[in-house]
Amino acid sequence: MFDDRSPIYRQIADQIKDDVLRGVLAEDQQVMSTNQYAAYYRINPATAAKAFQQLADEGVLYKRRGVGMFVSAGAQRRLRDLRRERFFGEVLEPMIAESRTLGIPVADIVARIHQLTSPGDGR
Repeated sequence: MFDDRSPIYRQIADQIKDDVLRGVLAEDQQVMSTNQYAAYYRINPATAAKAFQQLADEGVLYKRRGVGMFVSAGAQRRLRDLRRERFFGEVLEPMIAESRTLGIPVADIVARIHQLTSPGDGR
């Protein structure tokens, strides 16, 4: 599950965010405890706790005292909005800049997107 590209706590946080985005974790659903997470993935409990704290700081998770951590209301929507903005800024805008440099008309890009996303294209 973990790679060497970023700290493990960040990878845990990203995985939980992905689960929230995909609906695997729903609003107000309890997530594994830091100790359960640490045991399951064989990591230091402090690493899992750091990921959970980051998610709480970002408003993705909230703590119910004595019960555990839960997915915050509206977390999926907020995460989707943030990812959309990041997609436009990090993917789409540089792509448009490169297409201008290469002289590719926007209509050609749109046509290719439709081609790649149309049903029956075998993808």
